[in-house]
Amino acid sequence: MAIISSYITMTMLSFLFLFFYFPVIVLSFRPLTTFEVPSGGSEAYAFDRDGGGPYTGVNDGRVVKYEERINGFVDFAYASPNRTKELCDGTNDPDLHTICGRTFGLEMYHRTNELYMMDTYYGLCVVGPEGGLAKQLATGSEGESFKFSNALDIDQLTGDIYFADSSSINNLKHVPGQAANLDTTARFLKYDYKTGKVAVLLKNLSLAGGVAISEDLSFVLVSEFMGNKIWKYWLKGPKANTSEILLDVQHPGNIKRAPSGDFWVAVNFQTPNPVPAGIKINENGTILDMVSIGTPFNGVEISEVYEFGGLLFVASPFASLGVVYKA
Repeated sequence: MAIISSYITMTMLSFLFLFFYFPVIVLSFRPLTTFEVPSGGSEAYAFDRDGGGPYTGVNDGRVVKYEERINGFVDFAYASPNRTKELCDGTNDPDLHTICGRTFGLEMYHRTNELYMMDTYYGLCVVGPEGGLAKQLATGSEGESFKFSNALDIDQLTGDIYFADSSSINNLKHVPGQAANLDTTARFLKYDYKTGKVAVLLKNLSLAGGVAISEDLSFVLVSEFMGNKIWKYWLKGPKANTSEILLDVQHPGNIKRAPSGDFWVAVNFQTPNPVPAGIKINENGTILDMVSIGTPFNGVEISEVYEFGGLLFVASPFASLGVVYKA
């Protein structure tokens, strides 16, 4: 009974906090299911052009794929050429990430059905439809190595990749120190599909952790987790190659474009414990919808809300489960 009472109290506090933070939004608590993720720690999801998946990176360096025929996950890919199953499978030891790898951002290039991966230690990588060891494409730019490769999105027409390196001085293991020291060395970059060259588009960001291209390919949204804001970077039109603040919001994580053309953002309000939620915004930064994320993520930061097939897939690198809501 104490556990039930505690859960109800936490849920009500979360509801009240979000209501007062965004009073014009009607919150809806939606039925959900959960699924076990091998080794835990899903940070992001991807689906292939045939609807297969989700694919997700987990704590021990693997990228795994959900197979409906077995109602579970199978090994699909990995970024580290030094990874061995004997040493790495099942581990959540951050000291082994340099050997085992740790993939965060994922995105499919539908033309080739290749999976592009942002491994926090091995940079931008790609793997074919059969999986296996990924090919490393980029590990730095302008003389600076990537220290914390994070989110990405792909221009499905050109194959160009827009991505975030969350820090130029701290790796994943030192994120708490990075947050405490207000690291503003994150960058937003572009990988040219034809030339293989990397260009820096924005600098001096504070833990950039989300990237999403608009449906018409005219702009990209970039989140700053510690900067508490979302940037709009223009790719086309009279404002091309300029940026502006689209929305101020607490601790935004990954940004994923919805089938409607709007965007889902994983956010984490501090009360002081994290109150995770998914907000849906349009191209002008107007909040259209919000989903309060409850159990099993009460008090745990989430990283992504991904809409696919009428469902919302919620990820957290700090949880052993994935959660699915009705969209």
